[in-house]
Amino acid sequence: MHGNVWEWCQDWYDGKWYEKSPSDDPLGPSRASYRVDRGGSWSDIPAYGRSSSRDYNRGTPSNRFYNRGFRP
Repeated sequence: MHGNVWEWCQDWYDGKWYEKSPSDDPLGPSRASYRVDRGGSWSDIPAYGRSSSRDYNRGTPSNRFYNRGFRP
């Protein structure tokens, strides 16, 4: 399902990761300051409602947001 909520992922966020990562199945950096959010939410523009849409999440697992879910 796309566009329902941003999905908080296990991956760490690095805005330039895809420039320096392997082209086949990049795992993401081993550590960073923020986790990756993917997919956009019902409150965003349609372009964010894709699984390839990425952002970073400054929250922790105990924080709740009206437009965030999780994906293990």
